[in-house]
Amino acid sequence: MITNLNANQTADFKLQLGTFYIAVWGCQMNVYDTGRIRDLLSSKGYAEVSSPKDASVVVLVTCAVRAKAENKVFNQIDAWRHQGDVNDETIVALGGCVGTELGQKILDEDRGVSIVFSPKTIHRLPDLIELYKATSRPVCDVEADSMEKFDSLPLQGRRGASAFVTIMEGCSNKCTYCIVPYTRGEEKSRNVADILKECRNHLQEGACELHLLGQNVNSFCGLNDDGSECSFAELLYEVAALPKVQRIRFTTSNPMDFTEDLVEAIGALPIIADAIHIPVQSGSDTVLQRMHRRYTAESYLKLVEDIRKVRPSARISSDFIVGFPGESDAQFEETMELVRKVKFDQSFSFIYSKRPGTPAADYPDEVSQEEKKQRLYKLQALLEQCAKDYSQEYLNTVQDVLVEGTSSKDENELKARSSANRIVVFKGSKDLVGTMVKVRIVQILPHTLRGELL
Repeated sequence: MITNLNANQTADFKLQLGTFYIAVWGCQMNVYDTGRIRDLLSSKGYAEVSSPKDASVVVLVTCAVRAKAENKVFNQIDAWRHQGDVNDETIVALGGCVGTELGQKILDEDRGVSIVFSPKTIHRLPDLIELYKATSRPVCDVEADSMEKFDSLPLQGRRGASAFVTIMEGCSNKCTYCIVPYTRGEEKSRNVADILKECRNHLQEGACELHLLGQNVNSFCGLNDDGSECSFAELLYEVAALPKVQRIRFTTSNPMDFTEDLVEAIGALPIIADAIHIPVQSGSDTVLQRMHRRYTAESYLKLVEDIRKVRPSARISSDFIVGFPGESDAQFEETMELVRKVKFDQSFSFIYSKRPGTPAADYPDEVSQEEKKQRLYKLQALLEQCAKDYSQEYLNTVQDVLVEGTSSKDENELKARSSANRIVVFKGSKDLVGTMVKVRIVQILPHTLRGELL
């Protein structure tokens, strides 16, 4: 990334190459797409800068799952214009799921955007930029086969100690609250050979942790070279066999597709991280039915029990939607009871957000916003207590941690991540960044663990 440029140097770079600034909101798949856009623009001769003010092209990749993320990106564009960081000469390209959701509407409403693209069309972004430069006309391009981009993108650049690898696109579950099937399309899995090639490239570039991504990652069904189908569990064995890989994570799993062979793989492959994310959304079977989540609270509890049998150190995290239309007090209490039984680790919880075009958007909703907020506070307090209890268990234990960089609070300390996704800070040489080391946990802090290097 180019930094510390004076005004004349920045102008020269804009004239010779073009510069870009990129910002991202939302899920890990958006983060993956952002990295691929960075690779793509860099390969085309654009230079990345650290501020939108120094960029000829500002790229924003954002989420459409909740209205809050969608609004945030337009507020950010307005703020940059007000501050003078973005002007009429700046090409603003907006992508992510919000690009698919709103498409041409963004341009019609004159939201200060020059180009609208989608997760399916990130590989076309350089051409869209050139088209806009040639015509000065805003352009919207959001439709393509979801696998097309993988054949059109350059090799990945260096990602650091941990690298995301998208193994599939889209989702076919049609949960009644979720807009993703309409923005990313139906499920399509990448070929196994392509995934392994990308993994090998990351490992050669210095990564030692691979994070496999999909909207419903455990429904992966890619093709082997011989044309046979490969399940997600089988893919995990393939990735685990790659030289230099030291840890594997995966996100996000649907409980209904968490098969017996996947549970067995977690038990058989210590290289899989202890932190396992399995969104449950609600503990009420009635609410789950209205959400079109095809499992029950009982089957979810059985799944957690099976995972903990093969991996006693597993830490289960989850997603929760509070205030789904029609959720009663009793149904919310069923969610609280599920949390007490499972004792989830670091989890995410949100108030239901109505998304246009989804079935739930038309459901009657008699629960007040204030009641939803109170339920959320109550749930988050319980989840926070569960996470604190787990943190206490790490005191005086030895943990294998992946060193990600220096601490944001003290540059003399290193920041690392444990198998259970805990941030650990400790004194050590910066040469350790990007490696896996052992530390003893000596202090429990509110949101981190303090360790000593062994």
